[in-house]
Amino acid sequence: MAFHLGSYLSVTLMKTTMKTKLFISAFFLLAIAIVACKKDSKTVPVQILLTDNPTDYDEVNIHIVDMKVKMNNDEGWIDIDAKDTTVNLLDLQDGVTKLIAQDNVPEGVLKEVRFILGNDNHIVLDGITHPLQTPSAEHSGLKIKIDKRLEETLNTFILDFDAALSVQEENGNYKLSPVIKFKP
Repeated sequence: MAFHLGSYLSVTLMKTTMKTKLFISAFFLLAIAIVACKKDSKTVPVQILLTDNPTDYDEVNIHIVDMKVKMNNDEGWIDIDAKDTTVNLLDLQDGVTKLIAQDNVPEGVLKEVRFILGNDNHIVLDGITHPLQTPSAEHSGLKIKIDKRLEETLNTFILDFDAALSVQEENGNYKLSPVIKFKP
């Protein structure tokens, strides 16, 4: 009887060991598959700062309602976290910058950044406020080419919005023709 009990325990132990080995193997395969899939959707941190060159206006205010980025050669634009805010560009002179957007984006090459402006854009000249026309900036946005491979650490981009060159007066009306440069 003991012989049969020993054989029974040996067979049971072998079945349990086989089941355990099969379970552990399946678990590791699943873990490898999950890690492999996550590599495809890896993101990296990015932040966008704004600065300006000096000009003769009292104020140059732009209303930023949204920011988007274009990665690699993808067709679509990706929204990034940007606060709806009005920025006086002249507060951003002499090396002063302002954080206007920060988010995680897919890894790869940051091709372009797009500002979407609201309708509260204006300049102040000699104490008088003038509306600032922004043709197409409220719909399609202002696009800035970057073409820079992103690193795994924080990627910071300083965009110099040159108010002096961007604001043009035509027959008493003021128009924004943005001159924005990426400062590497």
